[in-house]
Amino acid sequence: MPRKFFVGGNFKMNGSSESLKNLITGWFNQTTIDPNVEILIAPPAIYLLHLQEFINHKQPPVIHVAAQNCYDVPSGAFTGEISGAQLHTEGISWVILGHSERRAIFGETDDQIAKKTKACVEVEALNVVLCCGETLEEREANKTLEVVQKQLEAVLKEVKDWSKIVIAYEPVWAIGTGKVATAEQAQEVHAQIRAWLKSSVSLEAAETTRIIYGGSVSAKNCKELSREADIDGFLVGGASLKPEFVDIINCKV
Repeated sequence: MPRKFFVGGNFKMNGSSESLKNLITGWFNQTTIDPNVEILIAPPAIYLLHLQEFINHKQPPVIHVAAQNCYDVPSGAFTGEISGAQLHTEGISWVILGHSERRAIFGETDDQIAKKTKACVEVEALNVVLCCGETLEEREANKTLEVVQKQLEAVLKEVKDWSKIVIAYEPVWAIGTGKVATAEQAQEVHAQIRAWLKSSVSLEAAETTRIIYGGSVSAKNCKELSREADIDGFLVGGASLKPEFVDIINCKV
């Protein structure tokens, strides 16, 4: 079965409830959205439920709403955190974990991200976009595959069933910099990740797990990237806050 193309928009700490509603309304009004694409948006946590309710009133509700992070236990004295169980209770079905900004700014380790991933996939109907990727120094030292495998292997120690995981390969040096991996560079890493899934998880996981690319994805480069065999979509940052996000969603049309 073909892997369904997947496009996520990570709004990070941007926008207001009103501005984001206007943005989404503009997407619906701008053009027809490709029904063959699974779409996700990840707003700041304070807007999760507002935007989910707003989208659910659109017909059909073709956009999933995702959290940008969550903790690895269901409840407790963890000030400022949200759990996967709480997200599920409120009907949030996706969460982004392991983003490079969480790793670099907030010091999240591979093991912490692995434990969060385990906690989330064990929650009914909660799915994970699992981010991985190397820094510029690591790429220049030819350590890309070593770094990415280390990040994924930490998760493998905790998670055996990868059916609820989408892997987002995001080279850190390309996030928000305007630089982007060439289609060939991205495909090479995606193919290596798929080979790792085959050898370390299962043949089924290799064939069905979607591996998406993130790192300065735009309307200008998305079509070329989308033609590669192992690129199953995108996790988009800055461009998801612009009208061109629709062009990225529709890049296969």
